[in-house]
Amino acid sequence: MAGLFPFRALRPTPAAASAVAAVPYDVVTVDEARALANGNPFSFLHVSRAEIDLPSRTDPYADTVYDKAVTNFGFLRTSAPLVVEDEAALYVYRLQSGEHQQSGVAACFSLDEYEANVIRKHERTRRDKEDDRTRHMLAIGAQTGPVFLAFRSAADVGAIVERAASREPLFGFEAPDGVRHTIWKVPQSDQQALREAFARVPSMYIADGHHRAASAARARAQLRSTKGAGEWDTFLGVAFPHDQVQILAYNRLVKDLGGISAPAFLGQLRQHFSVEPGPAAPARRGEVSMLIEGRWYTIKLGNAATGSATARLDVNRLQEAVLAPLLGIGDVRTDKRIDFVGGARGTPALERAVASGAAAVAFSLYPVSIDDLMAISDEGGIMPPKSTWFEPKLRDGLLSHAF
Repeated sequence: MAGLFPFRALRPTPAAASAVAAVPYDVVTVDEARALANGNPFSFLHVSRAEIDLPSRTDPYADTVYDKAVTNFGFLRTSAPLVVEDEAALYVYRLQSGEHQQSGVAACFSLDEYEANVIRKHERTRRDKEDDRTRHMLAIGAQTGPVFLAFRSAADVGAIVERAASREPLFGFEAPDGVRHTIWKVPQSDQQALREAFARVPSMYIADGHHRAASAARARAQLRSTKGAGEWDTFLGVAFPHDQVQILAYNRLVKDLGGISAPAFLGQLRQHFSVEPGPAAPARRGEVSMLIEGRWYTIKLGNAATGSATARLDVNRLQEAVLAPLLGIGDVRTDKRIDFVGGARGTPALERAVASGAAAVAFSLYPVSIDDLMAISDEGGIMPPKSTWFEPKLRDGLLSHAF
């Protein structure tokens, strides 16, 4: 079963919501965060990336960064202002980008279920990133960025969500990137029914936010050792039906060809695959688009009928058959020769990088599906790093869980 727990949301007033809302802390560099928050003292980036308000060479893991986050969070609560709901509730969070719309349930979710794999994972986490978010969470006394969850679509959940979304929202606004964010409170009369509907959901899946969930579990362990049970036994998330989730491609840039020429590299590729001129984006699974010396090609990987769900992913097959053996790219998490372009930046960003000489070759991938993600999670597998880019993204600062 999947537990769903109401909470007293810490949120901005409607007038402040658009100013407070910020992109997730981990999708921008410190320079990008500083630019986005410039001139806006209420941007939640002053809390989630507090180093932007310190000298530019400040270590992002220094004590002063967490102290600054506490100060900035206090300022935001009093000056934006942020308010605490009078009673615990569940919420509906809708994202709308162009014709795409997805409506999720914002709530707290069980860390016991997370640790028991009822809430399933597909990604390894890095200890240093866990350390950072655990310290941040404990310092400010709140979970401030929701974990993006998915569950297999259920008609009874959907009916309650749509009923809540037919009412007057708490607030709604269009962000600078054109995505509309709207949040409703689920009426008390529907909250028990929604909890019962989720209790019939056999499992949920972390789509985005593995480090936030892992950090919440670590913070809970520390708090329980001194304070016992409490609000920290759950973590903040928004759960979306799987058939509403949108995954975009997560593409690759390689800075050099490892000392061989472009014609030689193409020759090596053709020894193993069909490589022909083609479009800038692959038309189907089993194909990868490649940009080299100003020309786009299609690499046909062929069918992948055998192996685990992870092994059959195009991103894994590209790594195992091309990046590692031909270009010498081993661990993509640490190799400085590879970079990644996710989401809507797509083809133009790849073409700019190759045209400028910042990259020698670019690979454009067919997006991973949510069915792939759930199958891998169900197998207990791990997806290759940088496999999925979820778009649109939730905004930090709109719903926080204080403890």
